[in-house]
Amino acid sequence: MFRKLLLIVFCILLGAVGTVVALASRYPDHFVMARKITIDAPPSAVFAQINDFHNWEKWSPWAKMDPNAKATFEGPASGEGATFGWAGNEQVGEGTMKIVRSRPDALIDVDLRFIKPFEDQADVQFTLVPVDGKTVLEWSMSGNRNLAQKAICLCMNMDRMVGTTYEEGLANIKRVVESGNKTAAAEPTK
Repeated sequence: MFRKLLLIVFCILLGAVGTVVALASRYPDHFVMARKITIDAPPSAVFAQINDFHNWEKWSPWAKMDPNAKATFEGPASGEGATFGWAGNEQVGEGTMKIVRSRPDALIDVDLRFIKPFEDQADVQFTLVPVDGKTVLEWSMSGNRNLAQKAICLCMNMDRMVGTTYEEGLANIKRVVESGNKTAAAEPTK
């Protein structure tokens, strides 16, 4: 009787695992997540905020999640080769970002590497497009997912979770850049 019950439990568990694997395998191996905002400023003002990791504390949602996170900077102050490392609480984890391509006022590519809570890599891109004296800024992330990450997507909508944080960051960049423009416009020229 006990063996029969154990066999039934084993079959149910095996079926559940098989179902999760089957459902997870339907997710694409590659993902892309992107958000956009229009900022009332020229691309040069927006680019300056993103191309220098020292500025990210002003607008990054993750900086607010753990104000005590340890930050390190290596390489040039900005642009290609600039590297930012962080180690923080469980909300922000630990990792590094390195600017791998920087085209003034147009594009910034970042190699994002997570160390904790799990190792992973993603490509992050900021694209700036001038439109009628303003800047359309797109913040995107792309990468590959393994089966375990696909299984997590069954329970959590990563696009919505990370996308919401990107939307907050874009709104923060807009606020920082536009308030800087108003300050600069209010100052008398000499």
